[in-house]
Amino acid sequence: MSTCRDKMLELMLDQEIFVYFFIDYEANQWHLEKNPHLPEFVMSEDYNPIDAILKEGNLAEDDRERFEFFAEKLRNGTAISKNDWFIRCQFRMQYPERKKEWYEIEIFPKFVDYSILPLITGTIHKMTEREIKSRNIVNLYDSDKNRAVFADLMAKRIREDTDNKYAVIQFDVIGFKFINDRFGEAIGNELLAHFNDVLEIYCSERMLFSRINADIFTVVIPYEELSDIYSFIRGLEAAMSEYKEIKYSFAFGVYLVTDRNISIRTMGDSAGIARTAIKGNALENIGFYNHEIKNSMRNKRTIEDKMRSALKNGEFVMYLQPKYNISDSSVTGAEALIRWIDPERGIVPPNEFIPVFEKNGFVIKIDEYIWECACKQIRKWLNEGLPAIPISVNVSRVHLADSHFIDKLEELIHKYDIPRELLELEITETADNINANEMIQLAKDSGFRLLMDDFGSGYSSLSTLRSTPFDVIKIDRMFFSSSMESERGQKIISHTISMSKDIGIELIAEGVETREQAEFLKDCGCNSAQGFLYSRPVPVDMFDNILRSNYKKA
Repeated sequence: MSTCRDKMLELMLDQEIFVYFFIDYEANQWHLEKNPHLPEFVMSEDYNPIDAILKEGNLAEDDRERFEFFAEKLRNGTAISKNDWFIRCQFRMQYPERKKEWYEIEIFPKFVDYSILPLITGTIHKMTEREIKSRNIVNLYDSDKNRAVFADLMAKRIREDTDNKYAVIQFDVIGFKFINDRFGEAIGNELLAHFNDVLEIYCSERMLFSRINADIFTVVIPYEELSDIYSFIRGLEAAMSEYKEIKYSFAFGVYLVTDRNISIRTMGDSAGIARTAIKGNALENIGFYNHEIKNSMRNKRTIEDKMRSALKNGEFVMYLQPKYNISDSSVTGAEALIRWIDPERGIVPPNEFIPVFEKNGFVIKIDEYIWECACKQIRKWLNEGLPAIPISVNVSRVHLADSHFIDKLEELIHKYDIPRELLELEITETADNINANEMIQLAKDSGFRLLMDDFGSGYSSLSTLRSTPFDVIKIDRMFFSSSMESERGQKIISHTISMSKDIGIELIAEGVETREQAEFLKDCGCNSAQGFLYSRPVPVDMFDNILRSNYKKA
């Protein structure tokens, strides 16, 4: 019997051979059908093709439960409906000294008078790659098992086809959650199905693709030159770019397979790292994995691992940078900034952790923490009888997604009983973001004094001043310093200041570092500045000393 069992399983490993069998309920036997490739023999009920697979076939763990359910249904003829013209199950099996492969078993019930089931015929065969894709096996699994299935196909293709170079491309839709929130999950699912359909048509037989998780897709392509990869991505992007007039864009990460022996998961993760790193880049949406990105992502993970405990342990500290009147060098206000004082590293530069927090949403907690620190400090000054100067706090773009931030600000103002005008809001102006503009207007209608941060650095321009709700514009330090280098640039600064004053908007110049810059601003009519000429951002106790000294002079 062992020879019979081994022969049957071994035959199933041959792609060209179909193993035919039938179940004769009346004779209570399972039979292998005669065909030119098989010896003539009958297998008893105690040992049939189904049990052979379960006992001897070394089924993949992810598939065992599904196959056992299928086998139980097959054994119990009453569980098979007369509407079941055929029942199909796919599974992975590994035979000794062979690679794990995909197989498919199909059964065809034979009813008498649509009620009696005397006979079932069936086939078992090794599946081709085309069949695996056309059966859409990957979609039978949840995300974790999905990745395992696709990894099998990737491993086989990349490691066996050594004549070609391969690239692993991972992409997703930027802001897909916003699409779901705005149009509903049903439309979101339609969009994902649209991408899958485009991939089905666009990808050749030499390519592999799968939706890995949520809106994340992975494609494996052969290539000769880097230009082949760019051409493929741009063509795919164009093919997927329109669906029901919904606006969306993609981020692509690419890993060039140089070592075929590293794990398939590492290849996919590397493409994912490149995809994540490229987000936020306004000029490019294709990123290639390299060691710089790897180190950057390692730092990102370190930051994310520590951020919650750091907030809980008080490692985030508010610093204040004074704002000065150029004419008399008096302190007119302060900007609240955050510093992370790590017990091991010391001060962590804000440009290392703020972009990470903006991407993962933790910036909301940081913003609100600094808001409360500022309100608490204003209350302290009022209690001590010091001059009431305003503190401006940053409102991140993430906060502008909904109106919750207004409620939080209102709550803090009432909690610390401070005048509303002493808490100013600094917001970086955005373009083509209707929701953000609505939130900015809501903050204005709520009585807050608004400062447009980084004017001149990106989207903002003179034309935006005509209808802006902002009370103050802050001239960006880079825009200011670069404009000062030429006569033409100085005229632009001068006209910006003049125009703003004419329509009643105040100005503050950031990044003032020399006395010449300060005098130029004063001559142009801008009398407010902050920068290293006056003071760097300082701890609160040091700022208190500056404020007290300023108060005594007055």
